[in-house]
Amino acid sequence: MQFTSIAFTIFFPTVFGLYWISQNLKLQNILLLLASYVFYGFWDWRFLALLIGSSAIAYFLGIKIGENEGGKKKIFVNIGLVLAIGTLFYFKYFNFFIDSFAELFGIKNILTLNIALPLGISFYTFRIISYFLDIKNKKLKPETDVLVFFNYIAFCPSMTSGPIDRGNLLFPQLKKERVFTFENGADAARQILYGAFKKLVVANSITPITQEIFQNYHHASGSTVAFGAILFLFQIYADFSGYSDMAIGFARLLGIKITKNFAFPLFAQNIAEYWRKWHISLTSWLTDYVFTPLVIQFRDYGKKGLIAAIILNFVLIGAWHGPRYTFILFGLLHGLYYIPLIVTNKLNKKKKFTKSVPTFQELGNILLTMIMVCFAFILFAAPTLTDAIGMYGRIFSLSLFSIPKFIQVKILGLIGIIILIDWLNKDKEHGLEISRFKPVTRRLFYIFLIFMIMYYGVFGNGSFIYEQF
Repeated sequence: MQFTSIAFTIFFPTVFGLYWISQNLKLQNILLLLASYVFYGFWDWRFLALLIGSSAIAYFLGIKIGENEGGKKKIFVNIGLVLAIGTLFYFKYFNFFIDSFAELFGIKNILTLNIALPLGISFYTFRIISYFLDIKNKKLKPETDVLVFFNYIAFCPSMTSGPIDRGNLLFPQLKKERVFTFENGADAARQILYGAFKKLVVANSITPITQEIFQNYHHASGSTVAFGAILFLFQIYADFSGYSDMAIGFARLLGIKITKNFAFPLFAQNIAEYWRKWHISLTSWLTDYVFTPLVIQFRDYGKKGLIAAIILNFVLIGAWHGPRYTFILFGLLHGLYYIPLIVTNKLNKKKKFTKSVPTFQELGNILLTMIMVCFAFILFAAPTLTDAIGMYGRIFSLSLFSIPKFIQVKILGLIGIIILIDWLNKDKEHGLEISRFKPVTRRLFYIFLIFMIMYYGVFGNGSFIYEQF
């Protein structure tokens, strides 16, 4: 069920009404869990068994990890990690590795299976893994309330495309009485409105153009392919951050705060800052559970060890997106981008804008960072390595200096609106946190966004890019 579908416009108000009519915490949690399963089962009810089964096993193993110490504790942790990672590997990567093995040795592949990828499996699997590791490291106690734990795994606003929430954030909220306030509800509605604008108007308007460019790059000029990469940045940002805004907003309407996933990354002044602002829940997850342990492991190697840790971390980020060599190279390239920052000791330096308009140096830093991001996004967009090489070949041809096709005033205007809104609210929690403006100004702006959605919104493409991951 998509946030932008007709089904959801019926589903969520029904859940919202029943949820707040029910003043009993246990009844609210029961309703929340049932709603999450309906939400997930609407896509494919067959995978509900996998979701529920994974939750039950994780619940049992979490308690066992907490009850034991030493070698026995390690056994239960390893069992949990093997089951979680093994399930993810089977559904997401099994065919890729079998096909690659067969191709490498030139043998006929008779093991390829018709495996459907369960929606959101990467997101809820990472929740399960972090739960095990947090108990192991004594950062979290095992959750014994079945309703609370199962809701943590299946919480509907964020289970299919993130954010990747942690137990220490959701467990306390699911255990205490929630109170609805008009102020919080109004701000949540604003965040949902901006998310819908980004998805339905901006992302869905750009998608047909980037598809046309990338599918026919053989016949496109280098400037057109480069322009497609720039558009793809805004497409995926509007799509993914739009989903995240809606997910956070719907969760807030239910009285629950989930992880912030974007912090206006279009204004990052270097690649490290970009990743601190882009897909924050994944970046922080991998920082805590992969990068930090690697840094500790490689600490005797100085900057070389830090570079190795970052590259391995980003290769994993690339692989997380799916079983494609282009995704792995996408991650590798971003890891390589960090080397100049490490060598010059600028990795952790954070820059804040001090004026209402960026200086020439700040603007130059932003443009350079976005060029690097767009260059890497060619690998993300290309379905195969051959396609990626072909696209880069077009970009590095003399046709790069020609006038690109597909330039539309409407698209440039929509991108300009997003940039302006984000810039004005870059220090806020979300792009439409405009309570500081006068009521008349706010209402006029809401009417403007609603008009844009109704007039320019593309409702045919309800899917979100990150659902496939």
